[in-house]
Amino acid sequence: MILAGAAVLTWAGSYIVESFGSVSTDDAYVNSYATFVAPRVTGQVKRVFVQDNYRVKKGDVLLELDPEPYQVRVAVRKAAVDKAKSDLVAADASVHAMVAKVRSDRFALDHAIEDVHRQISLLRQRVATWEKSKASLNLARMEYDRAVTLYTTKVVSKEELDRKREALDVTTGSVSEAMENILQVRVALGLPPQVAEGQSLADVPADLDQTYSAVREALSTLLRSAADLGINFTSFKLTPKEAIAEFYHRDPQGDLDRIYTEIIANAPPVRQAQAALEQAQRDLEQAKLDLRYCTIVSEIDGVVTRRNVNPGNYVQTGQNLMVVRSLREVWVDANFKETQLAELRIGQKVKLRTDMYGTRHVFEGRISGFTMGTGSTLALLPAQNATGNFVKVVQRLPVRIELVDYNPDKLPLFVGLSIEPVVDLRTKPEGPNAGQYLQESYVAKEGPAAPVASAN
Repeated sequence: MILAGAAVLTWAGSYIVESFGSVSTDDAYVNSYATFVAPRVTGQVKRVFVQDNYRVKKGDVLLELDPEPYQVRVAVRKAAVDKAKSDLVAADASVHAMVAKVRSDRFALDHAIEDVHRQISLLRQRVATWEKSKASLNLARMEYDRAVTLYTTKVVSKEELDRKREALDVTTGSVSEAMENILQVRVALGLPPQVAEGQSLADVPADLDQTYSAVREALSTLLRSAADLGINFTSFKLTPKEAIAEFYHRDPQGDLDRIYTEIIANAPPVRQAQAALEQAQRDLEQAKLDLRYCTIVSEIDGVVTRRNVNPGNYVQTGQNLMVVRSLREVWVDANFKETQLAELRIGQKVKLRTDMYGTRHVFEGRISGFTMGTGSTLALLPAQNATGNFVKVVQRLPVRIELVDYNPDKLPLFVGLSIEPVVDLRTKPEGPNAGQYLQESYVAKEGPAAPVASAN
């Protein structure tokens, strides 16, 4: 009897001490993260591997959609990739042919310029021949005049006079022929048949090899061929010399091999074929990804609940098929009265009692954060007071309590269970953000996906 009385007194004493050195509430429950399982592609359900209350691990297969339509799509995309590769080879061959035409047109331009130089040389040759013919004509005229004088004095015969006349006529014809040959070349070069006083028939403009019509036509052909390869020049008024110099400036050292290599790599047909190949490869990757999505796996460790799918169902993208509740990411949401919050801080120790386990076990926890708003303000339809007759009501603020050394394999806590948390005000707050109301600002980490910050 004495021992029983002592025990009662001890319990009463500890209860009184705890009552004055703690804060508690009966408005608290267990909560956890829930992952809603939904397909990323549409299709018919082939198999379902889990039932409600099955415990699964991250990566476990939950169900499988019929993969055959997506396998066909992958095969189609593979064929498209093969075709795009063939098109790229054909485009590369076509560009090489276009480059060969550009080189041919370049040689044609050089030939046109050389032809102008030959025509100029021929003109000067014929002008020299004409000058020589004129000298011969002067000599023939003088000999004929002398023969006429000697014939009147009977020094030369009639036959000799006729020979001199014939020689004069032949020389005169040679001069006329030489002039016609000169005019022919000048007209062919686009020059006027007559020249200004003080100029020679052999004179030509210094830039005739750049402005001659055949040269300009050859240049236009070259520019058209270059445009097909994506080679653009700064002006349509460039002379052949300027166009060629600008072409060589595409490489600092003027290396033709490097220039043509760059042209081939950046030619529009090749770039289009490469873009088509990349698009086909991306489509193939997407088709393979969709095929992988036919196998739906669990993203977290937990327990399956609310399964509402069966084999044969046709499901849509994003349709809720089941829920996986986390077993380990469990916490307690305790709604303390605002009159109880004055001495509560992050890091304070909490004893958690449950009706499920009674006095057999008391869970340990710590305050990890305060929700930024009371339950009434966070409700779907917050309370309004537009009439002005405000009545003060004690509000409750959700406080998150994280479990310490929680092992769900031994004593699991189920979502929604009632909890009676008792915050020990006598102990010093410990852990991250200890003694604060708010947690530190969250900073996203670079690299792999950063952990999701909890909303407290």
